[in-house]
Order: sequence, then C-alpha cells, then structure tokens
Amino acid sequence: MNALNRRALWLITAAFAVVAQTLFLIGGSTAPARAAFDPAGADFWVDSSMGPIESRVFRAADGNTSRVVYALDGMRAREDLSGWEIDTDIAREFTKWNINVVMPVGGQSSFYTDWNAPSSFLGVAPGSGSTAGSASGSSSGSGGLQALSGGPGKSYTYKWETFLTRELPAALRDRLGFATQRNGVFGLSMGGSAALTLAGDHPGQFSFAGSYSGYLNISAPGMREAIRVAMIDAGGYNVDSMAAPWDPKWLRIDPFVAAPRLVANNTRLWVSAASGLPTATDRPSITTVNGMGLEALALVNTRAFQVRMATLGAQNVHYDFPAYGIHAWNNWADQALRMLPDLSANIG
Repeated sequence: MNALNRRALWLITAAFAVVAQTLFLIGGSTAPARAAFDPAGADFWVDSSMGPIESRVFRAADGNTSRVVYALDGMRAREDLSGWEIDTDIAREFTKWNINVVMPVGGQSSFYTDWNAPSSFLGVAPGSGSTAGSASGSSSGSGGLQALSGGPGKSYTYKWETFLTRELPAALRDRLGFATQRNGVFGLSMGGSAALTLAGDHPGQFSFAGSYSGYLNISAPGMREAIRVAMIDAGGYNVDSMAAPWDPKWLRIDPFVAAPRLVANNTRLWVSAASGLPTATDRPSITTVNGMGLEALALVNTRAFQVRMATLGAQNVHYDFPAYGIHAWNNWADQALRMLPDLSANIG
C-alpha cells in the first residue's frame, strides 16, 4: 500500500473514530436483552486469579472431547450469561456438528487481556455501589455514571488472557477431559479483536480464530480515544488501566500488529464485517443508527487488517463482507453459522 493510500486509510479511520465517540455518547450498540437461559448448557466454575469465574459449556452431540471452541462476548458482557446464549442459539447448531462450545461469562470492556491495574479514574478507587457487570448490564448512554462504582475488574485486576489460556483450559482438561490444543476461538466486536490476538500469541492452543465486526487496527489514529469512550459507556472502565499510553502492551493486543504471527503460525482465520446498512429485521431506532456507525468503523478496521495480511502474502484467512448488517446480534449469529463448516474442518 503506497503512502497516499495509507494516509487516506488512516484519515478514514480517524473520521469514523470521531463518529463512533459521538455514537457511544448517544447510546449503546445494542438494546438491553432478555436473558435466554439454555438448559442444554452446564455451569462450569473455575477458581482464578480474578476469583471464581463461570463459563457455560455445551457438549458435542457425539460426546467427543477433542473438538473445542471458545465463544467470546462483546464489550457489554454480563455477569449472568454470555450474549451468545442470551441472544443466539448457535450452541444448538455447533453441538450438532460435534463441537464442544465454551462460553466464558463476564469480562465487560476487558478486551480479554491481562490489565495492568484495576480500573480507576484519577487515582480514585471505585466504590461499592452498583455493579457494572450486573444482570441488567449497562443500558445505553448510562455507563459514565458507573465510572466510580464497583464491579468486575475494579476491585481486582482483570487477568482474562491468563484465564482463557491457562486456568480455564487446564480445568476443562482435568475435569472434563477437553483437549487443550487445536481449539478454536471466535468473538464479536471486542471479542473478535481478542480472538485474533489470543490465537497469535497461543498457537498451540488455538488453530482457528474468528472475528466478527472486530476492531482490528486499534493503533490507528483516533482508535484509542474511541475505545476510551466506548469503555466508559460500557460499564465505566478506564482504558489507561488496561494499557497506559505508549505501553508496548497496546501493540500486543492489536490484531494489525499480530498479523505476522498469525501468518507464521498458519492459524486458520475467519474475518468478517458487514457494510453497516440495516437489514430488513433492523427496525428504525437510535439503536439501529448507532449500530450502523459502529459497524462502519469495524469495517474500516477490518479492511485495514485485510490489506495488512495481503502485504504478508497470507493464505490462511477467509473474509466475509455482507452487503447488509449492523453492529448487532442478528449479524453475528449469521456469521457464526456461515463460519461453522470452516471451523469444523480446522479444529480437533
């Protein structure tokens, strides 16, 4: 990519980042959901450095323990159920394909990485007020009110990478016999970004990674501040507690920077982002408008990642860019089902 095109791409990304900041202040990316508990899933609690963490486990139809995939949530991840269980029925389809599905619960605004410190602002320790990750979640536009309240990742330091790559797989192996190699991992938005960086850093564990509407170029101009506003809105979290400005960790959790590792590892990837144009089922609302803008930003990030991978000669990635779709669960559920055959062929 020549200097002119690179500059144009950065300018577009920065412009969309400004739009995203406005959208986050207006409202959230999705409407509050009603919990949809699936009795086919089993509660799986693991003691961790963050305390007891719950996952929901859905067993493969044939009872195998070698085919395992982790489904990561988005920035508004709740403490009662994963959004994948609340808003989709993908577990039912994945288990029919003889895949064990593990849905970690929680991790709001965490990017599923190990933070440097508990989330706080201006050195003020969060109080013991309303819990940011409660079952009701963060409603649109209200997250800033939770900046000084208690909650997950505030009274302790988020250590989600450690949990997902050491503590959880070890417990799944010891208690259920699950394989800890050639697993898959996928996620939406924040979870999509994390899926790619986790796979880049842990190739022995993850042979497949999928990103839907992920922010895959977070070191681009304006992206840190867009994420800052997003984290404030999604539970009142401080991005500087995750990784301080100019901290090398920021580059480590950027899929754009992880691209050479993903190519060298030959990790099979499924990467998607929709156009931001609403589908027939996306009713006119402020939520739809916000979802359009957020998906447009994800698309710009994902296209930048595609260019980066192309310059590296990558042959290990499938891209899917639907003509319609916003930053919403109907889009991500469709992507999961389209990805399923590719996932099945590249794990276990």
